[in-house]
Amino acid sequence: MPLFAAIAAGLALLVLGAVLWPLWRGAAGRRQRALLLGIVLALGLTTFALYRLVGMPAALEVPTAAPQTPQEAVAQLEAALARNPERADGWVLLARSYAMLERPADARRAYARALKLMPDEPDLLVEAAQSRLMADPRKSFDAETVAMLKRALELQPANQHARWFLGTWHRQNGRAAEAATTWEPLLTQVTDQAAVATLRVQIDAARKEAGLSPLPAAAADAAPAGLTVKVALDADFAARVRLRGDTSVFVIARVPGGPPMPVAVEKHRLQDLPLTVVLDDGDSPMPTQKLSALKEVEVFARLSESGQAMRQPGDVDSEPVRVALPAKAPVDVVLGRPE
Repeated sequence: MPLFAAIAAGLALLVLGAVLWPLWRGAAGRRQRALLLGIVLALGLTTFALYRLVGMPAALEVPTAAPQTPQEAVAQLEAALARNPERADGWVLLARSYAMLERPADARRAYARALKLMPDEPDLLVEAAQSRLMADPRKSFDAETVAMLKRALELQPANQHARWFLGTWHRQNGRAAEAATTWEPLLTQVTDQAAVATLRVQIDAARKEAGLSPLPAAAADAAPAGLTVKVALDADFAARVRLRGDTSVFVIARVPGGPPMPVAVEKHRLQDLPLTVVLDDGDSPMPTQKLSALKEVEVFARLSESGQAMRQPGDVDSEPVRVALPAKAPVDVVLGRPE
């Protein structure tokens, strides 16, 4: 059972990240990627929630059929909670599932049940507040929603989403100066540079409404720097091997000795070599895993005729290079060089 608990917890975090990720990204492609991630995980989330609440189906007197759709999984989870309504984690998972299925009123009610059992969980307070916003036809903040956000920020001053929503509430209610003041601490908390740039635009707009001057220009090194990687193709290898010009080149950073999933990856073409890229948090395929949060990474490049980042037969990898972060100097990797 601890294994299923760990998987369910991890899936819950990923679904939450997929739901909130569009707030911090500006690129449409990445928004679609995050949304797709959330949809794919929704069924898994509710299925593992059932395992947590009622145990393995084989242990039941009457075996429970595995759900085939998110709707079936939610129905089974509802039944499990009806039998065991004191499971706060079950109500949270049910609320997130409702949200993914675009049932905002049901999500709001499920979050309310969870909050009665866990009233002082900052992230839960923010999720519950967001569910109230989504369930409101006008998407407006009522007194209870604001109280939840304020309580979350009181419990966890670094909670970025609580701060963002509270600033939005201030601005919607004509308190532009308060909105700017509420948002400004986010500039030192958010690591994604695209999000920081967008945030500065919003803060400056609020300051202008309040009759205040714009923020001072950002220092070039105010935010965590990316990891510069120079990629080249070995000349002897290029002469011996015939490769198509549209062969994909992936530049990858991953956790040394960890899973194969990259923490940052960029895709280019063979004909672009040699090239220089800068890997940063915006290149992460998973919103819950950021390059800036690591102290060391393993960097390498991959030639892939299939166009897939995950290694396939026939792919050619450069020799990996371990890099301590933050890195001051560029990292050089060479594809096709004999090891």
